[in-house]
This record gives sequence, C-alpha cells and structure tokens, in this order.
Amino acid sequence: GDRKCLTPMFMPVGTQGSLKGLTSQQLVDLECQVVLGNTYHLANRPGTDVLESQGGLARFMNYKQGGTLTDSGGFQMVSLLDLADITEEGVMFQSPVDGKEMLLTPEKSMQIQNAIGADVIMALDDVVSSVSSDAARFEQATHRTLRWIDRCIEAHVNVKHQALFGIVQGGLDSRLRSICLEGLIKRDKDLP
Repeated sequence: GDRKCLTPMFMPVGTQGSLKGLTSQQLVDLECQVVLGNTYHLANRPGTDVLESQGGLARFMNYKQGGTLTDSGGFQMVSLLDLADITEEGVMFQSPVDGKEMLLTPEKSMQIQNAIGADVIMALDDVVSSVSSDAARFEQATHRTLRWIDRCIEAHVNVKHQALFGIVQGGLDSRLRSICLEGLIKRDKDLP
C-alpha cells in the first residue's frame, strides 16, 4: 500500500495477533506505526483460515490505523531448534503446543503470509543462532537463504499490497554477509 513509516521506530511484537497489556486503541494513541506478528505461531493459532475470514491480521487485531509486519517463521529455527529439522526443502517443526508436525517451506511461508495479509512480509531464511561457532553452518545458511529468496519471490502472489523483504544472513562473518547482500541486490526488481 501507500503507508509511510518514520524510522527509527519501536515495533512491538504481537506474536499471535495481540499485545499483552495493550489494546489496539492504545497502540493508535501511542502512535505505534507497525506491529510485528509471527507467521509460525499465527498459522498454528488462531490459524490462517481465521485470519483470512477476518480480513487479515490488522482487522483481526482491530488495528486498521497502523501497519503490520510478519516474520517468515524462520526464527523458530533457533527458538525451537530442538523441535525443528532443517533441509533444503524447508523446516519441519513439531508444535510445542500439540506435537503436530508442520513443514515450513519458502512457498508455505509466502502462502501463510499472503493469507495473513500483513503490509510487510519477510522471506524465509535459514537462521543460525548468532552464538554458534559452526562456520560451515553459517556458509550453508547464507547460500540456502539466497536459494530460498528465489522460491519466496516466485510464490509471493500479493505483490501490489504486501512488500516482500529479504534478509541478510551470514552471522557475524562480513564475507558471508556481503555474499548474501550482493545476492539480494541482484534481486532488487522483486524486493522493495
């Protein structure tokens, strides 16, 4: 859309479509510009069907004056590492709530985020904990992130209303971060 945001900004996290201790009107009163929702958790609860039937995340939250951003679900590769199996296809998660398995691929992440309807959506990237000392794992994640961005771009269907952002991977390694950044710049026509 045509929403403009001033940076830097505070972006509160409403993991499952709500902020603990604040109403949607209080967010407006505080001039909050964007609320972040978590794709993986929103897909599990309340579910994409519920969000779609309500007209998207902003309407579900009754937060029509502000913007919304959803992460790709990739951060759960770190936060739920014991419950995740990462492959080239995607990430197989086991729900910490009910034990059900969910395969999150770049295409599935885009499908979920398109249904959630956030203004800004993030590409699924291969996330490695910043405290990891496994250089080979960072190398793998950097190159996989670039392969996955192509799959995200291909799967993204709501280009006019949802801005797809890429994510620079490579941990703290400046060489890997440069490789990832240069790869994203090459895809500039498909990213804001």
